[in-house]
Amino acid sequence: MEATLAPLTDAFEANRPRLKRLAYRMLGSVAEAEDAVQDAWMRWTRAGEGVNDPAAWLVRTTTRLCIDRLRAAKAERAAYKGPWLPEPLIEPLTPDPVERAEDVSVAFLLALERLSPLERAVFLLHDVFDEDYAAVAEALGRTEAAVRQLASRAREHVRQARPRFEVDQAKALQLAQAFVAAAAGQDFKSLANLLAQDAVMVTDGGGKRKAALRVMAGRDDIIRLLEGIAWRTGGLPGVERFELVRVNGLPGMVLHLSDGPETLAFEPGEDGLIAAVYAVRNPEKLAHLAG
Repeated sequence: MEATLAPLTDAFEANRPRLKRLAYRMLGSVAEAEDAVQDAWMRWTRAGEGVNDPAAWLVRTTTRLCIDRLRAAKAERAAYKGPWLPEPLIEPLTPDPVERAEDVSVAFLLALERLSPLERAVFLLHDVFDEDYAAVAEALGRTEAAVRQLASRAREHVRQARPRFEVDQAKALQLAQAFVAAAAGQDFKSLANLLAQDAVMVTDGGGKRKAALRVMAGRDDIIRLLEGIAWRTGGLPGVERFELVRVNGLPGMVLHLSDGPETLAFEPGEDGLIAAVYAVRNPEKLAHLAG
C-alpha cells in the first residue's frame, strides 16, 4: 500500500504549497484552507493514478472544493456578528517574505469577499497564479469566453484594493511599533499623528470577544473609540508580551493580552501614515497561532 501511495504522495507534496496559497486566498481562513487541501489529498489518493497532469488536476479539485465551501458558508457569513476579517496569515519578519503583500493584504482579501465564488476563483487562478484562460475554463467547467467575462468583472472590483505603490517594509515596521507604543502609553495625541485623516480601523471579535461592531471611519472616530475604551476600563488592555511578525504580507503584531491573543495588521498609505488598522480578536481565527 505504501509503495502504491509513494508516487501519489510525492506529486501531491510538490503541489501542496501552491494549493494552500490558493485555498487561503479563496477562503480567507488558514484552518479552512488546510481542510480543503486535505480533502483534495483524499480525492487524489482515489483518482491520482490515472491522472496525466497532477498539478492541473489538484488545482482544479482544490478550487472546486473551495467554491463549494464558500457557497455553503454564505448564510453563516451573512449572520456574522460585527465586521468580518480574514484569519491572519502570520510569517516571521525575515528579509524575504514568502507571500507578497499585494497578494495577501487584508484590503485585498476583503475585496475578494465582494466577488462571487466563481469570480474569485477566476481572478485568483488567472491574475494571481498566472493560469491561462483555457486552463481556468477547464478547471471550472466554463467556456473561455465566460471566464474572460468573469475575470474582467472581478478585476474592476479588486483593482482599487491592490496597493498602487511599493510599501517600504522598514517604514511599515516603524509605523507598527510606534502605534503599539503610543497605544500602550495611552498617548492619544501621538496615535492621532500616526493615522491618516481618512484612516479606518476594523476589529473582528466574531461575537466571542469584545470588539467594535462597526468599522471606525476616520482618525477622530478611531481615537474616540480608543479613548472610550480607556475611560471605561481604566486603561487600554494590558499587553503582557508581543511579537513582531509579518501579518498578511506587512509588518504587524501578535499581542498577548490579559484576555487572550490579538493580531494587528497595518496598511500604510502613500503619505507615510497608517491608512488602516485591522485587529483580529475572534479566538476561533487565532487557533493556528502557537502560544
